[in-house]
Parts: sequence; structure tokens; C-alpha cells
Amino acid sequence: MSFQHGSVWAETDLAPSAQAAILMDASSGRVLYEKQASEEKLIASLTKIMTAVVAIEHGDLNELVTISENAQGVEGSSIYLKKGEKISLETLLYGLMLRSGNDAAVAIAEHIGGSVEGFVYMMNEKVNHLGLTHTQFQNPHGLDEEGHYSSAEDLGKLTAYALKNNTFQKIVETEVKTVSWPNEEWKRKFYNKNKMLRFYEWANGVKTGYTKKAHRTLVSSATKDGMQLVAVTLDDGNDWKESMVMFEYGFKHYEQTTILKEGQKMSKKSFQTDEGERVQITAGHLFQFPLTEEEKRSIVVEPVISFPLRMVKNDETQVGTARIYLKGEIIGSVPLVTTRESKDARLMRQFKQVFSMMMGRG
Repeated sequence: MSFQHGSVWAETDLAPSAQAAILMDASSGRVLYEKQASEEKLIASLTKIMTAVVAIEHGDLNELVTISENAQGVEGSSIYLKKGEKISLETLLYGLMLRSGNDAAVAIAEHIGGSVEGFVYMMNEKVNHLGLTHTQFQNPHGLDEEGHYSSAEDLGKLTAYALKNNTFQKIVETEVKTVSWPNEEWKRKFYNKNKMLRFYEWANGVKTGYTKKAHRTLVSSATKDGMQLVAVTLDDGNDWKESMVMFEYGFKHYEQTTILKEGQKMSKKSFQTDEGERVQITAGHLFQFPLTEEEKRSIVVEPVISFPLRMVKNDETQVGTARIYLKGEIIGSVPLVTTRESKDARLMRQFKQVFSMMMGRG
């Protein structure tokens, strides 16, 4: 699937206190609202979203991580790790995302990347892979450092990507996590600092941040009626309220709309392959897009066949693309594939043939 941003229309400034903000559909990437979204800003602990992504993709949650002196001594927010402790990667990830532990960030970085520097290299490789053109990392925790920055738009894209990972989604939607701790008979509890999980009924993530230079930063996610939205605010002293205002705007004006279903027929007639099978042209996968009521009337689906049908040898062959347009602008595409004719469709076709023959004899 491919997509482009649709039109952005907000009558008022939804985040007046924010220096930069964005509201984005997590599934399609459509931007529903933006404010100075491409400006490069200090992001504080929102950095840890990328730290978690790289760790989840390259590590084993059950691995034990040995805490170094370097991790124990890092400044700022902490989950109070001690040198020599062996903590599972999973526990460190919960400490990273719920309690914003800078010590957890360093411990994860050293374990996954071999060193903090090696891990930061992996973070920036992921930046390039995701096409985040206004992002560069210098550390895994987000403490202010020259050359360490991102934008609201890039953070929205990164978070939309991260939320597709079930492990990441499970961690960031957790309000309280109880964990075992080495050499302790009792268990510890990590309480999530993200108050959106308690303030807003549809919230299900993601991460808070603060430094003296970055000020308050926040990435939130919320899901309602099958649509998950991501809101980002940077340098915003009223971030909880303004994130909720953005979510309410998005859920009020947009609906996650199914434009094509997987297997949906895209041709009126079936045809016979060289192997003697009858196949139909269908949509290769589901395509959904957030639309306003007005926009729903402006959707056009254009099937484009690029493969000679006479050369099709079997089903599941891609023969073209369905291009989806909103008010003349392409917003996505879906592959067109051949699908073996269903029994019901075959019986209906045969019935029509017999009926046509009988009527012809009349």
C-alpha cells in the first residue's frame, strides 16, 4: 500500500500553547492537523520511542541485561538500577517507557548496541530507513545535546510505525506494571507517567518528555471506532488538554472508511487462464482511509491493468493496481490480483449461461 497526505483543514489553532504539533492517522499516515510540524526541535524523552523500537526489533525480551556503572550513574529520571544487577530486557523496556528511566535507556543501549555509541548508530540507521528527514539522535534517553533533535511530523511517523508492533503497543498502553527484582523478596511497581491514559478514555499510549531546554513534550495515541490517531506536541505547557482537543477534533470530523476490502471483485466477469482455471480480478488487500462525510463522496477508484490477462497461468498473479483518488489527488494504491472463482460465482455464471440459452431458444 502507498499513501499521501490528504488536505488538512482546521478552522482554529488546536494547540495554541505548542511550538509545534501534529495529529495523524496511525494506519494511513494522513495528517489531520499540523502546526510547524517540520521544524526541528528538542524532544527530551520522546527519544525513548526510538530506543524502544530498536530494542524490540533487535533484542529478546527474556534476555538478562547486566547493569553497568555507566548505566547506574546516568543523570535525570531513573528506575534506580545498580551496577551488577541482571534485569530482563522486558522489565527495562517497561521502566524506559512507563517511568522514563534514563538508566534503563543506557542499559538497553549497551546491551543491544554493544555501547551507547553503537546503539545510537542503530537509532540513526532506523531514522534513515523510515525516511525521517528532520531527526538525528546523539543518545538513547533524550537529555539535551547538540545535534539531537526531531520534528512533530517525524515523531508522528515514528510512533505510527512503532504502534504496529504489538509488543510496543502493549507496553505503552500499560498504566501499572508489576515486576520482579533481583535480590528482593518483594516486587516493584512501575506507574506510567503518561496521564493521558487516565485523563482521556480512548487513550492507549505513548510517551511524555521534559528537559529544561525542551520544556514539556508529549506523544499520545488514542483509538475510537477502529481509528487510531497519534498526537504530538512539542514545547507545550498545556499538552494534556491540547492533545485531547486534537483527538476530539479528529474523531468528530473523520471516520476510518473502508474503500476496498481484501478479495473485493474489481471486474464484472471472470476469465479463463492458460491452465483452464477461471479467475477473477480482486483487490489484493484492505484499504482504509480517514475521511470526512463530504470527502466520502469524492473518492474515485481507478483499476489499471498492466499485465496481459491472456498470459495469466494461475490465481494469485498481480495483474495491475487500483489507484484511489480523493478530489483528484492520489491517496493510495492496492495491487490487483487474480483469485480463483468461487463456487457460488461459478454456479451463478453457469446459471446465467443456461438461462441465456433457454431465452435464446424462445
